[in-house]
Order: sequence, then structure tokens, then C-alpha cells
Amino acid sequence: MLVHHAPLFEAVEAMRSDDIDPSTYVERSLDRADAAEPTIRALVEEADRRERLRRSAADLESRYPDAESRPPLYGVPVGVKDIFHVDGLPTRANSDFPPEELAGPQAEAVTRLLAAGALVFAKTVTTEFAYYEPGPTRNPHDPDHTPGGSSSGSAAAVAAGACPLAIGSQTAGSVVRPAAFCGVVGFKPTFDRIPTDGVLPLAPSLDTVGVFAQDVAGAALAASVLCDDWDDAVDPDGPPTLGVPAEAYLDRASAVGRERFEDHVGALEDSGFDVVRVPALSSIDAVEERHAALMAAEAALAHHERYEDAGDRYSPVLSDLIEDGRDVAVGTLADARAGRRRLRERLGSLVADHGVDVWVAPAAPGPAPVGIDDTGDPVMNAPWTYAGVPAVTVPAGEVDGLPLGLQCVAAHGADERLLAWTEPIAEALRDLG
Repeated sequence: MLVHHAPLFEAVEAMRSDDIDPSTYVERSLDRADAAEPTIRALVEEADRRERLRRSAADLESRYPDAESRPPLYGVPVGVKDIFHVDGLPTRANSDFPPEELAGPQAEAVTRLLAAGALVFAKTVTTEFAYYEPGPTRNPHDPDHTPGGSSSGSAAAVAAGACPLAIGSQTAGSVVRPAAFCGVVGFKPTFDRIPTDGVLPLAPSLDTVGVFAQDVAGAALAASVLCDDWDDAVDPDGPPTLGVPAEAYLDRASAVGRERFEDHVGALEDSGFDVVRVPALSSIDAVEERHAALMAAEAALAHHERYEDAGDRYSPVLSDLIEDGRDVAVGTLADARAGRRRLRERLGSLVADHGVDVWVAPAAPGPAPVGIDDTGDPVMNAPWTYAGVPAVTVPAGEVDGLPLGLQCVAAHGADERLLAWTEPIAEALRDLG
């Protein structure tokens, strides 16, 4: 096991109050990365990373000698999924394309993090163009298992304590699922709440920037920096009412995943949460079909020119997606796009009718699969991504030493409330075995 305790909010408080300086924190992060990287391979290789970070940390300290003036993420090393452009670092997207062919202006999300005092720790490994072809990253809890995809490196780096914060993206389940597999917190906001400018697209109607941290409080702090129009004043009264989306959707979980999910629900009820079971997502087959058609069609559009010029540089799995996308009829694509709004409205009606504040569901069908050739199934995440609603994974016990996660989902635009509600949920599950 190569995990290390490194909660983001704790690191922020320590550096903002001079309990530790950014230079020292960065050195410790680099040492942890050096110890873990030969096994987990979460970071894209960089020849002069340590020297670059030493210069950046020293410059930050010189700019903010007064603790009162320090920005919210002062000194925080951040892992950046290698589909985000970062000034001074190449973007490869785990592909066979040379970086100069993928270059572009720095991602807005990265710019916001830097303005908040963060340091780019490293580019993190992704699957090829954020689809299913995996990279070399392994799960820090057990290297014989996948860390999930496509934000594999970001999740694994945070779990290993190499960096207390990382950003990734989700088009189906690529934040929520790897967070669960790696035993960390993953936050996928409402669609388009964080700009995707400067991020290589897969399916622009679905692509959503998300964050990884070891703590809900840290994820909320990062969200406040990254999300448009964040409202720090939101403070929900009382505990949330939890909704369980029965029954067809939950049948997508494995036997052990379903069994442990019911344990999670029981633990939440024992902690005083009201739980209601609602026949939501009964049309899960149609939802999955529309999501798949939308992702394939938009991937074909996003990669059209590059695929025409150099299709042989794509893996078979991504080539198949693009070819499938080319066969999606215009009417099917239009219906798939319109279906996002219909599903969101349907979920909103159920929330209102049943008094649900937070949906709870498995974050993945079960624990991380063995091997690194299979990044896991996003089936538990795709409906929520398709609807564009916010979701958070919190750690929820383990099976045979492999972490499990509980997925918490709220109404469209209720990101602030969701993260506030998730804190007591995470606390209720903290001691689960």
C-alpha cells in the first residue's frame, strides 16, 4: 500500500499560518512522489520538476510574506490531468501525437488555480484523450488493480499524498469512479460550472472539469476557486434527506457492490439520516443509449480533422469510438442532446415530489478490477453526468483492502449545498471497514 495522509484543507491552514512554508511542503510532496512513482506511475515524466517547483515555491513566498494577504490555495501543489494545457509544460494526452500538434492556450482552470496561489506540481497520467485506452498508472492501495480512468493519475497521485489536490475531467465517470477506486474525494460539479477552455475535448456536451482531494473540506475550497459564481454563504439547515434511486439503476452494481451499498445506507440511517427509496432512473437503458450516442458522435466531431490526417496514431479502442460516432444520425444526436434536459427535469421533479436533498448511490459497480487494462465501468456515473448534475464521491469502507466510494448527487446548480451536505455523510461513513 502506497497511500499517505495529506488532506488539502489541513495543508492550506498550515501554509497560510506559517506552520510550514511552501518550499518545505513541496519538498515533502516530491519525496513522497519519488517513493511512490516507481510503482504507481501517476505522473507524466518531467526532467527538471524538482528545480522548477523549488523556484516556483520560493517566488510565491517572496510575493506573500504577510500571512494575511495570502490567497486561498497558497503553496498548494496541484496535479493537472494531461489534457489540460499548462504554460511551459507539454500536453500529450497519453497519445502518439507530438506535443506541438496538441498545444494550446493555458486552461482557464489552471489559471484560476495559479491565481489562487497554487503551484502546478506535475501533469498527471490520463487515458488516451480521456477515453478508455489506459496509461501505466496503478492503484496505490494495491498496484495489481486499476486506479480507474480517465483521470487515473490525478486520483492515484492524491491517494499517494504526492499532491493534496488534483484536477481531472469527467465525460462518463472519470472523476467519481477513480476517486472511489483510490479512496479519495472526487467532486464533479454541475456541467459547465468550471470552464473547459484550454482542455482537449472528448464530448463537449458532457466534458466536466472536476477535482480530487482527500477531504470534503479541501474539495469545497478548491471548488470555490474553480467554479463560476461560487456562493460561500450557502449553509443548509439540518441534515439532508437522502434518496436511493431504486431499482433498475442499482441492478447495474455487482453483487458485492450492492451489498456494501446497502450497508452504507444502513449506516447513514443509524446516524440519523432520513432515507427514501424513489423509482428514479427506471429508464436506465435509454439513458445509457443516449449518453453513449452523444459521446461517440461528439468525439467523432472533436477528433475529425486529426483522425482524417493521422488515424493510424489512434488506439483501436478510440478509433472504434470515432467510427461509431460517424454513424450516429443527426436526429439521434439531436435527441441525445435534448435528452439531457429531459432527464434533468425528471430528476428535479422527483426531488420536489419526494423531498430528496441528496441522491446516494454506489460510485462504481464494486471495488477496482484487477489489472490495469480495464479501468472499470462508468455505468453508475453516466446517468448523472448525462443530466449535468453535481456529484461527489466520499470514501465508504473497503472490500479485501480495496476502497469503496459512495456517490452523492444533488440537483442541477446545487454544488455548494451538495458539498456542505456531503461533509456529515462522509463523517458517518468514516469508520466503515
